[in-house]
Amino acid sequence: MTESGLDQENTLQVVVTPDEGQLPDMILERTMNMFRRNGYYALVCALGFLANTHRMNSQTATQPAQPTQTEQQQARDGQHDFDFLVGTWKFHLKRRLKPLTGSNSWVEFDGTAVDQNILRGHANLDEVELDGPTGHVEGLTLRLYNPESHQWSLYWANGKAGTIGGPPNVGEFKNGRGEFFSQDTFNGRMIFIRYVWSDITPNSAHFEQSFSDDGGKTWEVNWITDQTRVAAQ
Repeated sequence: MTESGLDQENTLQVVVTPDEGQLPDMILERTMNMFRRNGYYALVCALGFLANTHRMNSQTATQPAQPTQTEQQQARDGQHDFDFLVGTWKFHLKRRLKPLTGSNSWVEFDGTAVDQNILRGHANLDEVELDGPTGHVEGLTLRLYNPESHQWSLYWANGKAGTIGGPPNVGEFKNGRGEFFSQDTFNGRMIFIRYVWSDITPNSAHFEQSFSDDGGKTWEVNWITDQTRVAAQ
C-alpha cells in the first residue's frame, strides 16, 4: 500500500471513530504546534533583523567622517602669501624692554629691510638693519613653505648672536591675516609666542610679536613694526 493510501486509511479511521474524542485534541495540538513553529520563526527573523540593524548603525557611527569638498578647498595653496614683502621697505620698530614683567617701557628703532623670494618661491628671506637708542640691530627672517601642510615656518636670526633664535613659528594666512605660533623658554619659563601679520596693502604692512605665559589665554605685545614700501629707483 502506498503512503497516500495509508493517509487515506488513517483519515477514514478518524472520521468513523469521532466518539474517541481525539479529533478536537489532534486539531488543537497541530494548530498550537503550527503557531509555535511560526512564532519561533518570526521571533528568530525579528531578532536577526534587529541584530543586523544594530551592526549597520554601529558601522555608520564608527566610520570616520570624510572631508567635504568645501573643507578640501579650504586647504589652499599659500605659497605666494609672502609675495607682498618682496622689495625694499622702510621700517619703524617699537619694542617692549621687559616683556612679561608688567613694565610698559618701550624703545623705538628705524631702519630698512630688503626682501626676496628664494628656492623658486618655496621660501622667503628678508634682511633688516635698524638703529635706536640701545644700538644697532641686524637680523634676518627665513620663511619656508610646506606644500603638504599648507603652512609656513618662520625663523629669526640675530646678526649679533649668529644663530637661529629658537623653534620656528608655524602657521598660515586666513582672510588676509597671518598667525604663526611656537613654544619656547623665556627667563627660564615656557611660553607661547605669536606672530601676527595684518593691515597688508601693496605699500604697507603691520607686524606684531606677542608672548603668553598662561597657555594662550592672554597675550602681551612686545614687538611692533610698521613698514612702508620704498619706491624702486
